[in-house]
Amino acid sequence: MKFLFASDSFKGTLSSRRTAELLTQAAEEIFPGCECAGLEVADGGEGTTEAVLSAVDGRRIPVSVKGPLWEQREAFYGALDENRAVMEMAEASGLPLVPKELRDPRNTTTFGTGEMIRDAIDRGFRDISIAIGGSATNDGGIGCMRALGVRFLDESGQELRGCGADLIKIRTIDCSGLDTRIKERKVRFTVMCDVKNPLCGADGAAYTFGKQKGGTPEMLDELEAGMQNYRDLLLQEFGVNMDEVPGAGAAGGLGAALTAFLNAELKSGIETVLDLIGFEEKLQGVSLVVTGEGRADWQSVFGKVMQGVGSRCQRMGVPAVAIVGSMGTGAEQIFDHGIESIMTTVNGIMPLEEAMERAEELYLGAARRMFRMLRAARGL
Repeated sequence: MKFLFASDSFKGTLSSRRTAELLTQAAEEIFPGCECAGLEVADGGEGTTEAVLSAVDGRRIPVSVKGPLWEQREAFYGALDENRAVMEMAEASGLPLVPKELRDPRNTTTFGTGEMIRDAIDRGFRDISIAIGGSATNDGGIGCMRALGVRFLDESGQELRGCGADLIKIRTIDCSGLDTRIKERKVRFTVMCDVKNPLCGADGAAYTFGKQKGGTPEMLDELEAGMQNYRDLLLQEFGVNMDEVPGAGAAGGLGAALTAFLNAELKSGIETVLDLIGFEEKLQGVSLVVTGEGRADWQSVFGKVMQGVGSRCQRMGVPAVAIVGSMGTGAEQIFDHGIESIMTTVNGIMPLEEAMERAEELYLGAARRMFRMLRAARGL
């Protein structure tokens, strides 16, 4: 028997790596001599870079950047090989980097994300994947583009700094200084993005995500007006209406900037991760894949780890099952995406706090039950 373990982390309890270790322990008890391999996976959110680097034995690259409030901070991104890099915008421009009392999306910037990209270009990477979840920003990505040489000018021809409050002030976009190496080296950008929000409107960047970044209704109205101004300028410059581009409103409009200025491809986070780690190649000769996440429900089929892993397994004709912390409404929808069965870790009625405290014990128990059932099925 050859097993491959590729589970998402269980938030606040088990890492993706730890689930693989526990599954290996259980599998070796029930199937002595079996072959086990574990892959850290993520869906494009927090921890994506670490998961990908672990899966391909990549390396961390430290870089000093401007944080969301222009403070200097240390961040990192990852090198998969000499050509490919992976990064999370939240490392430089993420919401957890802004103290709650200072959260105001008019003031935050993606400049540091642009600095990470520039550093990767400096080092010769030509294939850059960027996860854009968890942002603190609503600057339309102008901070990021300014770090790469684009100038955003006000009515006096003065260059704007690159934050949310500047969007309403832009009158001219000057792309003449955009880093020429991007085009010369044909640098390819992939953006891990699972939201489909447009740039403006009720479902756009400001009104959908601005509140969680500290925006009051008055602030959001101001930011929306600025984003509409920015949208119109992008339409003039590139001939593309960002209200018609699904995902343009992601990360406070960073999705729009990466698409317009860098010709980036917006792609599902888990699909990007599975491509980066060569998941299908690792399925060769595998008898069973075990995946999972903390809670399975209707959201599990919208770009989450189980759906991505299950769909790839289904395509390759490899059976897959899942171990989850709990099941909610609509969890069974995952059966349409290559997952044959779900087993929960919780083995009785208990408070959430107890389930989290006993996470390792409960997960190992579920893994043992699952492998015993598999052994029984093989004996039929």
